Amino acid sequence: MMATRQDGLHRLENFLPRAGRGYARTRNHDLGPEERDNVSMLSPWIRHRLLTEQEIIAAVLDQHSASAAEKFIQEVCWRTYWKGWLELRPDVWQDFLRELDADQDRLASNTGLQAGLTEAESGRTGIDAFDHWARELVETGYLHNHARMWFASIWIFTLKLPWTLGANFFLRHLLDADPASNTLGWRWVAGIQTRGKTYLARPSNIEKFTNGRFRPTDLAAEAPALEWREPPRPSELAETTSIDQLADIPALLLIHPEDLHPESLLPNHLPLKAAVAACSVDGIPDWPFGDKAGSFVTAGVKDAARRASEHYDLAPEIVATLNAGTVIEACRHADVGAVVTPYAPVGPVADTLSVLEQGLKDAGISLHRVRRAWDSTAWPNATKGFFPFKKKIPALLERVGLA
Repeated sequence: MMATRQDGLHRLENFLPRAGRGYARTRNHDLGPEERDNVSMLSPWIRHRLLTEQEIIAAVLDQHSASAAEKFIQEVCWRTYWKGWLELRPDVWQDFLRELDADQDRLASNTGLQAGLTEAESGRTGIDAFDHWARELVETGYLHNHARMWFASIWIFTLKLPWTLGANFFLRHLLDADPASNTLGWRWVAGIQTRGKTYLARPSNIEKFTNGRFRPTDLAAEAPALEWREPPRPSELAETTSIDQLADIPALLLIHPEDLHPESLLPNHLPLKAAVAACSVDGIPDWPFGDKAGSFVTAGVKDAARRASEHYDLAPEIVATLNAGTVIEACRHADVGAVVTPYAPVGPVADTLSVLEQGLKDAGISLHRVRRAWDSTAWPNATKGFFPFKKKIPALLERVGLA
C-alpha cells in the first residue's frame, strides 16, 4: 500500500461502483488477503486523513442513493463514532495505557504468560484460523474487520490472554492503528465497553463468513464479560480556534499524522510563514506503533508535506519526532509567535501536543488547534451507543452539505 493521497483516491475510485447494495451483502465475508474486492480497504487513508470521511461519503453519494449505500456510509461513520466517544471520555485512553503498563509488568515475571503471548503473536497456537490471522496481520498490516472481532474474542476467551496486550498487538501492526476504534473495539469484545455485551467467536460463524476456509475447534463456548467498570460521563468537546481567528496571525503550520490533508482544512490565504511535518511523537517511543505502520505514516507525512508545499507555497521541514525544541527553533527562524495545527483526537499525538503547548507557551508562542466541521458536528452525538448515533447520520450529512 502506498501512503499517498493519490493512491487513496485511486482506490476510492475503483471501489465506488461496489459501495452500494453489493457491499451490504458481502462486506462481512473474509475471503482472504488475495480477495478483498468486497471491502474498500480505505481505512489506513481514512485513519490518517489522507482522505476524509466527508469526501469519501460525498463520492459515494455521487454514484449511489443514500439508501443503497447506507451500510457503507455507516461503516465510515463507525470510525467517526469511536473517535467521538473517546473524545468525550479521554480518561478511558489513559486507563488503557495504565492497564497496559500493569499487564506488561506482569508479563516480565510470568513465564507462562510470556509463552502464551509469544505463541499468539507468532501464530503458533494450533488454532488454524487464529494463527493465519496473526501471521496475516504481521505480514500485511491489515485484517478484515470481521477477522479482527474473531481474533480478539479468541485471544480473550479461548487463550485467556490480557485484552490490553491484544489491543497493543493490533496497535503495533495495523496500518490503520487507531487509539479510538482499536481500544474501544477490544473493550467491546471483552464486555467492558457495554454492560453485558461481549463477542463470542463461533466455529460455525467463522466457517460461514470465511467461505469454509476455516472451522476452528476447541474454541471457548462462552464469553463471560471481564470486570466491568462504569465509563465516565461524557464531557464537552475541547475549545478550538476558528479559521476567522487566524486570519491576521502570522504562524507556522504544524503537520502531524492524525490529519495529513491540511489543505482541505486551512485555507491558503492564512498568513502561514513556515511549516514543520512530524513523522512521530517524542515521549511515546512505540508510536507509530510498528514497522509497517511507521513506514506508512512516514510516507504519508512526506506526501502531506509535498502537497502543503505546493498549496501554501512553503518549504516544510520534515522531522522524525514532534517535540517543543524543534518547533520553537522553526518558529524563531520564521519570526512567528504562533503555531497552527489540525486538531488531534485523543491518543499519542494529542498527549504530545498537550506537553508541547506548555513548552511553546514558556517560549512566548501560542498553539492553535483547528477542528474539522465534520468532527465538531458528529462527535457531540457520541454520548451513548452506536445505534442512537446511527439514527443521527442523515442529519449529520445534511448539516455538512451531503443531504
